[in-house]
Amino acid sequence: MFRPEPDGRMHFAMYERNAKPVIDGLSPFLADIKGNALEIGSGTGQHVIAFAATFPVLHWTPSDPDPVHRTSIDAWRSFENAPTAPALALDAASDWAEMPEVRAISPLSLIISMNVIHISPPSVMRGILNGAAKALAAGGLLVFYGPFKENGKHTGEGNANFDAGLRVQDVDWGLRDTVDIQSIGESLGLVWRDMVVMPSNNRLLVLAKP
Repeated sequence: MFRPEPDGRMHFAMYERNAKPVIDGLSPFLADIKGNALEIGSGTGQHVIAFAATFPVLHWTPSDPDPVHRTSIDAWRSFENAPTAPALALDAASDWAEMPEVRAISPLSLIISMNVIHISPPSVMRGILNGAAKALAAGGLLVFYGPFKENGKHTGEGNANFDAGLRVQDVDWGLRDTVDIQSIGESLGLVWRDMVVMPSNNRLLVLAKP
């Protein structure tokens, strides 16, 4: 991230590279979905602003536990005059589905979390899955984006090195396994819909509430 603008907007270096492939990957799944969408871990806010412009039939609510990030999200919202809700202070490891602000927009048609669960403890991954099982509408989608292991193996040397570096920074960080996500999701009543191969060894994982 670069130094914030005077109004608090932050720039994520990978946004320009990631935005179009992620939108292209999401488009087939969101073609027939309308209603309320929640992004967990919105970071600078650039992605959720792009999503709101591309998928306007969804009503987008960003969230982040970091107040500096929430300032950036809301600054981008104002700068772009974007039709998103203000950013929520949401701790994904908590029982966030019971927050009054989340209950007010539930049941949700979409929950998306990008590049979050590998830079947070496993409780965040479990919290997102658990909350999604509660907050999603029937037919609603939970989408993860980022780097993952698949069946215990890395998908490339770059991801293996990235994973090792994360674990040096924090022993609770690291790439999560798609098998574990599918297993935990299914134990909560979520159905594995798809895994889309993305550039730079990233993936879009799509689960659904029946």
